[in-house]
Amino acid sequence: MFKTISPRRRALLLLTALALAAPAGAAQAARPLQAVASFSILGDMVREVGGPDVQVSVLVGPDGDAHEYEPTPGDVKTLAAAQVLFVNGLAFEAWLPGLVKSSGFKGRTVVASQGVTPRRFEAGEDHGHDGHDHDHGQAHSHGDLDPHAWQNLANGVIYVRNIAEGLAAADPAHAEAYRRRAEAYAARLQALDASLRKTFAAIPAERRKVVTSHDAFGYFGEAYGVSFLPVAGISTDAEPSAGDVARLIEQVRREHVPAVFVENISSPRLVQQIARETGAKVGGTLYSDALSKPGRPAATYLEMFEWNASQLAAAMQP
Repeated sequence: MFKTISPRRRALLLLTALALAAPAGAAQAARPLQAVASFSILGDMVREVGGPDVQVSVLVGPDGDAHEYEPTPGDVKTLAAAQVLFVNGLAFEAWLPGLVKSSGFKGRTVVASQGVTPRRFEAGEDHGHDGHDHDHGQAHSHGDLDPHAWQNLANGVIYVRNIAEGLAAADPAHAEAYRRRAEAYAARLQALDASLRKTFAAIPAERRKVVTSHDAFGYFGEAYGVSFLPVAGISTDAEPSAGDVARLIEQVRREHVPAVFVENISSPRLVQQIARETGAKVGGTLYSDALSKPGRPAATYLEMFEWNASQLAAAMQP
C-alpha cells in the first residue's frame, strides 16, 4: 500500500527540492569563463581584463621558454575544456596548431597582436652578425616578422583592447565590465610608456646600447631609443658561431657598449664570456618572453616592464 502524500507535505517537498536546486543552478550561472593563454605575459593581461569573470590557464608558465615549448597531456586536457584561447600571433607559438588539433578545441581564438604594426627584421638581423642563418629549429617559422610585439607598451595597449573584445564576444553578459577594466589597465600602460620615453631620452644616445641573449627587444628598442645587440637570433635555441661571437665582442669594444644582460629564459654562458672579454658590466636579468615566478621582480606585465627599464637605465648611466 502506498501512503497518500498530503498537499501540505507535497508543497514542502517541492520547496525543499527547489531550494536544493537553486544553489547548483546559481553556481552554474556564475561559473567564470574558461580561458587559456599561450604564455605567461599574455595570461597576465587576460587576468587583468577578465577579473573575477574569467578563469585563466596558461600553457607556457613563468620562466618558461615559448620558443622551445613542448605541450603536455595536461595541456591537451586544459585546452579541450576551454571556451576561448588567447594567442600572441605573429607565428610566435609554432607548437600551438598541433595542440589545438589534438585537443579538439572548438572555442573562440583571439589573436592579441591583431592590429599591431609588425616589426620586420633587417637582412641578417635575426641570423647572427655576419648575415648568415645560424639559427636552427622553430625560429624559421617566424619568417622576417619579429613576434615580440608586447615589448612596446603602446602595442600592449592594443593587446589589452583585443583581449577585451575577445572576452566580450565570448561572454556578452560581462562585456561592459571587460571593456571598463581594459581601459583602466590601458591607462596604466600608457602612463608607464610616457614615463619610460622621458627616462631613456635623458640618457646620452651613445650610452643607450646593450648586449642581450637573444633578439627579443627590438620593439622596446624602437619605442625607447635603445640599441640591442643580440648574441643569438630570435629563438633561444640558436647557437651563434665563434665568428659571430668574435665580431660582437669587437663591436662591443669599438662602440664602448656599457653592459650585457642575460634573460630569465636563456643560458648566461655567452653573455658572461662577452662581458669577460670586453670589460662591459653584466647587468641584471631581463625578462623577455616570460614573466618571473610570483614573488620575484617581474611577476606581472607591468612589473616586468618596470624592472627591465630600471635595469637597463641603471646600466647605461655614465
